[in-house]
Amino acid sequence: MALMITDECINCDVCEPECPNGAIYQGEEIYQIDPNKCTECVGHFDEPQCQQVCPVDCIPLDPDRVESKEQLMEKFLKLTNQEG
Repeated sequence: MALMITDECINCDVCEPECPNGAIYQGEEIYQIDPNKCTECVGHFDEPQCQQVCPVDCIPLDPDRVESKEQLMEKFLKLTNQEG
């Protein structure tokens, strides 16, 4: 699954620089995650880095974007130009 940022976001700016895929960006009111770039850090880290640094725990899995670890790895390979 891709991750999402809920409206509990306090715009603290700590998640954006932690995303290795550049999937997090400032939206109109709160930070947003581009689901086409979010791999839950698969391929980079063992755990999603944005979730690790978020002080208000507002970055859950997006139930509308169900993806397996294999699908996330495929996305990682495409984003890093390593697709086979």
